[in-house]
Amino acid sequence: MPTPSQPILELRVALTVHDYERSVKFYCDGLGIEPAAIWNNSGGQALMLEMGKATFEVFDEAQAETIDQLEAGKRISGQIRFALQVPDLKMAMERLLAHGGTLIHPPVTTPWGDYNVRLQDPDGMQITLFQVVDKAEPEK
Repeated sequence: MPTPSQPILELRVALTVHDYERSVKFYCDGLGIEPAAIWNNSGGQALMLEMGKATFEVFDEAQAETIDQLEAGKRISGQIRFALQVPDLKMAMERLLAHGGTLIHPPVTTPWGDYNVRLQDPDGMQITLFQVVDKAEPEK
């Protein structure tokens, strides 16, 4: 039940794609997750993927420029960009690339210490994968 301090219970993002089967393979196989729900009806097809905790970020143009410069070297993302925290950035990046993703920019370490890489899905959606680097871990 929503409360005044937590009025939203869940964030869902609905992505409309040109090639449904290709996108299902990209997101399910590429991220290594199973659908939580599948809808096949006379009106079309859809699936739901549970992706852990959700947040919603709102950037002004200057902040979007800053993040794009860090992750892609230039202002490139559209109005919406996904950012997915993963436990192993290299493995997640390789899986998505093997399933039709396009590398926009090689991985970078951000000023706040995360390890980020910018990719694009087969329909052109910009995706940032990020790995939070454990500050307690000694550098290798």
